[in-house]
Amino acid sequence: MQRKVAVLMTGHNRRDAVVRALDALDRQRGLPEDTALQAHFVDAASTDGTAEAVATSHPEVRLMRLDHEASWSQGMRIASRNSRGADNTPFTHQLWLHPDTELHEDAVGRLLTVAQEHPGAVVTGALRSPDGARTTRSGRRGRHLTLVEPTDRPEPCHTYDAGVVLLPRAVRALVGDVDRRFPLGLGAHDHGLRAHKAGAPLYVAPHHVGTAPDAPHPARPPELPHRAWCVYCLRHGGPWAPVLLLSPYARAAFAWAAARA
Repeated sequence: MQRKVAVLMTGHNRRDAVVRALDALDRQRGLPEDTALQAHFVDAASTDGTAEAVATSHPEVRLMRLDHEASWSQGMRIASRNSRGADNTPFTHQLWLHPDTELHEDAVGRLLTVAQEHPGAVVTGALRSPDGARTTRSGRRGRHLTLVEPTDRPEPCHTYDAGVVLLPRAVRALVGDVDRRFPLGLGAHDHGLRAHKAGAPLYVAPHHVGTAPDAPHPARPPELPHRAWCVYCLRHGGPWAPVLLLSPYARAAFAWAAARA
């Protein structure tokens, strides 16, 4: 079976990180036979030479330069559209790759092995901090979206961070792309929860597959666009949606009152 993996990336003023991530992608070994990787990078109007560095060091990457800044979610939607091409079905998998992620040399091969063992599954990889001290990004599980530590076997999860995620074409067709309304962390979690609700199995691959610094803390709900937070709560809060919607605002109000006391 031929596997065509469309690697989706986007970024703004992340020249060194993007080049390192692409260098690591080039070093992948142990891929299943007849596997082809094609990277699609959307540069969101960088002014630090990101697009020029990608074009020079990795001319095989399909590069799109935007003339305006765009969020991670918007950039990934564009990269997904570009990967589908004219016939809308050129890939067997999409691989989300955040610019902060440096993959181990066997990472993609291990993700694909789990995908082969669990047909139709979304497979995410756990990432360790550069000093090796802790897991920084992985799958998430439960109401509190607890980080899933990798073991020596695939571990089920309910959603995922955006570090490295392998999506089968059928799941992308079922769930769609990242919702443009959400910022990085919330957008990835929303996408994974939608995939889980749609019946797609989700797994964390065995062991760590690369490194990445701690994920930036997502904006607290009071700092998010109100519409985006409402959509997230209504989609995933179930009968507790009103409580989920109001609780962060209540906490912020209590914290403000305590500080004033």
